[in-house]
Amino acid sequence: MTASTDAAGTPAAQERRVRVVLVDDHRMFRTGVQAEIGATDETGVEVVGEAADVDQAVTVVTATRPEVVLLDVHLPGGGGVEVLRRCAPLMGDPDNPVRFLALSVSDAAEDVIGVIRGGARGYVTKTITGPDLVNSIFRVRDGDAVFSPRLAGFVLDAFASTDAPPVDEDLDRLTQREREVLRLIARGYAYKEIAKQLFISVKTVESHVSAVLRKLQLSNRHELTRWATARRLV
Repeated sequence: MTASTDAAGTPAAQERRVRVVLVDDHRMFRTGVQAEIGATDETGVEVVGEAADVDQAVTVVTATRPEVVLLDVHLPGGGGVEVLRRCAPLMGDPDNPVRFLALSVSDAAEDVIGVIRGGARGYVTKTITGPDLVNSIFRVRDGDAVFSPRLAGFVLDAFASTDAPPVDEDLDRLTQREREVLRLIARGYAYKEIAKQLFISVKTVESHVSAVLRKLQLSNRHELTRWATARRLV
């Protein structure tokens, strides 16, 4: 007679398997997640690849075709939304869909709504425990939507409200990277500080700011700051 139990290391636990790719631009964080959930015989999670930016993520996900991708929201190269956009055909595969679970330090409403609109199946913050993250991964693999407790409200407000449009049309004109620059400008960061934080050049920051001002029909960073503050983006 074969034992059947959910305890770590038992045959039942070992039969439960999911292939996962980790996408985060902080190597130490990826290492920590790998250590927390990557003991496959105990958790059932097999980490089959890692990536630190958008291009790497698309390459690794396409090559490995995992069942679930743990995706950071803020990434060099365009952010998690850009990864989702470029991986849309994989998400739409009717036989073996790649599903995305956002795992981010951010709990900002626009970040949550952005990746859910992009096709992610859930969003959890980095305060989640290892066992809860493993459970969330399997739930997303099985087609469930998973959110950290208070974040589900953002999605309900954005998609279920009949009193307001689900997205800000002005904000929706901006790319993910332009939104990142906008938020940092509104918080008072200098161009050099933004460049360092986002791993881009000062000239690239200037180009993004110019694009944001043009798209939003604003004249200077002071107007931009007021615009962002009014929308609670700061």
